Parts: sequence; structure tokens; C-alpha cells
Amino acid sequence: MTPAPVTGALGALWPGLLPRLREVASHRTEHGIPVLVGVDGRSGSGKTDLARDLARAVAASGLGCVVVHLDDLYPGWDGLAAALAPLCSRVVGPLRSGLPASYASWDWRTSGPGPRREVPVSDVVVLEGVGVLASPCARDLDLRVWLEAPDGVRRRRALARDGEVFAPHWERWADQEDAVFASGVPGTADVVVDTVSGTARWDRLGS
Repeated sequence: MTPAPVTGALGALWPGLLPRLREVASHRTEHGIPVLVGVDGRSGSGKTDLARDLARAVAASGLGCVVVHLDDLYPGWDGLAAALAPLCSRVVGPLRSGLPASYASWDWRTSGPGPRREVPVSDVVVLEGVGVLASPCARDLDLRVWLEAPDGVRRRRALARDGEVFAPHWERWADQEDAVFASGVPGTADVVVDTVSGTARWDRLGS
């Protein structure tokens, strides 16, 4: 069966990304170390959708792929920055050593600790969420993707998806984004994707 064509924001990213994924994966397979892809951007920029589409496209290309959502690591509405160190120590560190990872998740329904989640070693692991590229281990990722969309579009998307839950916390969360990204992200990104126009601007990897 021929895979469906890659379109939208991923369509702009895919031509430059697939050759790089295959190249890096070919050198890592014998050591059991995955290719680590970070997908970041402010709330409503399209991270979850892109990570989902990317995982499907990677799998269709013949490579294994696992997605880690940073939403599972934030310890509540004031926990954006607090999730970044565990991301590095519990997830990125082990995977970079060729070991499976695991982390304590957060249960948003009970506002307390959730079950431990396992992250198996795969050809590609996509790390998706606000702050991934601002984490202490951002430079350990093989590809850093930053997503952009106008503020109004982002807010409409986020509230259309999680409005009842997210609306009271929008400004509170946005303030944390400002603090976390004050260091200059997306300056660390390899590629910037506009999820409205479906265009990509490559830097270090080129296309």
C-alpha cells in the first residue's frame, strides 16, 4: 500500500526531515540509540497535531516512532518550568544512552501524581510540548522544531480544544511561556514551521 501524501505543516517539514532521520537512524541502530526530535511552540501553535502526523509519517517510512507529550510531565498549571529537568534526567538522558526511559506522570483530573509511564527505545522519539527547546538538554536533541502561529489563531485553537479547562488559565500559562522562552527560543531551532501557511524555514539542516 502506498502511504498517503504528506500535506499541511508536516508537508513543508518532511522533505528536509526524512533524509536526515534515515541518515542519523542508520548510524544509531547498532547502538540502540534513537533519533530525538523536539517539537516546541507556544500553546495552540499545533505541536500535538504535528507530532501525531510526524509519528504516522515516520512509521509509514519504515522507522519505529514513539511520542512523549510534555503535558504528561507538567505538575499542574504552575509547573511548566518544573517539567524541564525531569524531561532531561528521566527521558532524554536514558534514551541518549540507549536505555528505555520512564517518568512519573501528572493526573490533571485529580491534580496529583499519575501512573509511571514507560518510553521504549525506538528508531525515532518525538518529544512534544511547550518548553522542550528551552530545556537544559535541548542541545542533546538531534532535530529541534519550532512552531509558529499568530496569537489570535493560537488562542482560538487552544480554547476550541480545551476551552472549558484551559480558558481560566490562559494568561497564567502564557506568563510562564514568556519566562521560559526569555532565553531566546526559537533561536536554538533547526527549523521553524508556520502552521498557518504550512511553510518551513530551515537553518542548520537545510532542505
